[in-house]
Amino acid sequence: MGYLLGIDIGTSGTKSALFDENGGFVASYTAEYPLFQPKNGWAEQKPEDWWEAVKTSVSAVIRKSAVHPSEIVGVGLSGQMHGLVMLDKENRVLRPSIIWCDQRTEAECAELERVIGKEKLIAITANPALTGFTASKILWVKNHEPEIYEQCRHILLPKDYIRLMLTGEYATEVSDAGGMQLLDVPRRCWSDEILSKLGIDRAWLGKVYESPEVTGTVSENAAELTGLKAGTPVVGGAGDNAAAAVGMGVVKEGRGFVTIGTSGVVFAHTSAMHLDPKGRIHTLCAAVPGQWHIMGVTQAAGLSLKWFKDNFCFEETARAEQQGGSVYQLLDDMAQSVPAGANGLFYLPYLMGERTPHLDPHARGAFVGLSASHQKADLVRAVMEGVTYSLKDCLNIFGEIGVSVESMLACGGGASSALWRQMLADSFGCDITCTRSAEGAALGAALLAGVGAGIYHSVPEACDAVCKTGDACVPDEKTAPVYHARQRLYDSLYPALQNFYKENIL
Repeated sequence: MGYLLGIDIGTSGTKSALFDENGGFVASYTAEYPLFQPKNGWAEQKPEDWWEAVKTSVSAVIRKSAVHPSEIVGVGLSGQMHGLVMLDKENRVLRPSIIWCDQRTEAECAELERVIGKEKLIAITANPALTGFTASKILWVKNHEPEIYEQCRHILLPKDYIRLMLTGEYATEVSDAGGMQLLDVPRRCWSDEILSKLGIDRAWLGKVYESPEVTGTVSENAAELTGLKAGTPVVGGAGDNAAAAVGMGVVKEGRGFVTIGTSGVVFAHTSAMHLDPKGRIHTLCAAVPGQWHIMGVTQAAGLSLKWFKDNFCFEETARAEQQGGSVYQLLDDMAQSVPAGANGLFYLPYLMGERTPHLDPHARGAFVGLSASHQKADLVRAVMEGVTYSLKDCLNIFGEIGVSVESMLACGGGASSALWRQMLADSFGCDITCTRSAEGAALGAALLAGVGAGIYHSVPEACDAVCKTGDACVPDEKTAPVYHARQRLYDSLYPALQNFYKENIL
């Protein structure tokens, strides 16, 4: 039997997971690394940390599994999107990567729209100028660190830097490249018009592949460092959300998922391109060749609860450590003790600015309606509900542009909470179904490797064979109306605070 390896380069760590050719889980290992915030709204990581985590996690998985490296027939890569990796002519990293949640590039986004034109930019890249996307980051380095820009000879995304380290190839694939704002998304190739107007040398960018295509093989040097066999095929892979979609079987029209990880995502697969002329949601190439997906993003979903836990839940953290349990389960129990609506308290999850639907890097989090009668449990529930309302905003836009979602899956750390899944079902007005596999993007990357290795003929065939679902949360007729009524109040809060955010820039 052959085995497939999925490597997911996330924000908090890299997970390497091994599966048999039937999608059966064999072993996984996650190696963590830090995130640096030199200034308010900035977010950076060191690409060298990702590579160290890949070496550590791949080696650990091979040891744990006792699978011989020669039995691993393919490697797939997934990773956080949009991060800027700049290399010199010797492939040396020139500066820390400016990652997806960084918000420093507002002026460069304005420059993008001025140089390209707002409507033209959406027509070519399927998205407006976004602070989180890669093109504005390139312009920021050009404008603020010209000495580094002058040394640049290669521009890669996070997972594609790992591909270079594994194979020696400069390559990317359509689902991740679509988030750079340099790709012609309808044509699934680099946009010469944008590159020319921005003065970016096309030779700096890797070759563009479809997600299941083989992009190279593991080099002798990488084999020594990871334990993989030299010559093992490495496929294009996918950006984290596109890979997660494959791992859950969301690869056909009408299927979607919601994830509560560090960020929150509402995602739907489409066989044809759908654009939001207002630029509130993202349209990107899917990991299925010739297909697309749309997605809305809440910048600080699970991050909101983590922030609250880290700053205000010392007692609960200590108790969880003493009991050998999860602090998040204790927070779940606290929130469960509060009725739907959090006793009149709202939370706005804009800790890192926002993307959908407001596209505002200056937006900041807030508790609204706080009184002396509120207790910590009310705040915990308000945080969970605020993230839910924000995700519902994303789903509402899907309907506006003619995309219907008939089935919705849930994934991510937050989705392990039965309470949070119930909130989503009540707010969305549809069943929210769990996936049986917890491996998400790593499984999706492995399945793409399976297609590249010839085990499966297509991505949908791989998903039909492997992806299974579990129990569903059904909307509660008592609490769903509460969320529907409070959504209207939630939606009124950002407009009321918008001018404050503009005047309170730090």
